[in-house]
Amino acid sequence: MATRTDLSVEPRTPLSRERVLRAAIALADERGIESLSMRKLGQELGVEAMSLYNHVANKEEILNGMVDVVVSEINDAVSAADAPFGDWTTAMRRRILSAREILLRHPWAPGVIESRTNMSMPMLGYFDSVIGLLRDAGFSIDQTHHALHVLGSRILGFTQELYEDSDEPDPEAMAIFIQQMAGTYPHLTEMAKQISHDEATTLRGCDDQVEFEFALDLMLDGLERLRDPA
Repeated sequence: MATRTDLSVEPRTPLSRERVLRAAIALADERGIESLSMRKLGQELGVEAMSLYNHVANKEEILNGMVDVVVSEINDAVSAADAPFGDWTTAMRRRILSAREILLRHPWAPGVIESRTNMSMPMLGYFDSVIGLLRDAGFSIDQTHHALHVLGSRILGFTQELYEDSDEPDPEAMAIFIQQMAGTYPHLTEMAKQISHDEATTLRGCDDQVEFEFALDLMLDGLERLRDPA
């Protein structure tokens, strides 16, 4: 007969701030940031929502912490991607695309990052390393300041597009739309036909990665022309 001491009880993982933030990120990754609430987060962790307040003050602190975790992931990724200093444009390109790769795993992150009003220590550390890369390449402080404004959110791997792509349009409906609009909007119609990614004359969604890299390369090439090799 088994005694009380014979029974093996699996210890419960204690609640911590890191565990709360990781659970919040997993919830947002799976269901979107709009699904995040203290109640749902408590359910995911198997605790009452009130227990969370022992580790985070409120939802805003959770969002701040989630951004810090993601930026720390970016810092780790770009540190691994950085090669010994040589061609600064290659190093910067690899750094930014590494950051983008991280953010693609967390589709909610760009919106939350843009909504933050203060820079955290991880964010400050990341921008400091970007500035250091530019300064080591020979950019003046003034040029580096301009470069940060030019690159904008691309430094963190995302950009605010002129318009967001919706779901894939119906080819037949788009073909009819293009035909109807040809006389009124000839230039838009011409572009809609030309940027099609197949032989049909229907507009499909843009390739976000291609457009991101295209704009990034233009910016880096332009900045290179400003740099004083001396």
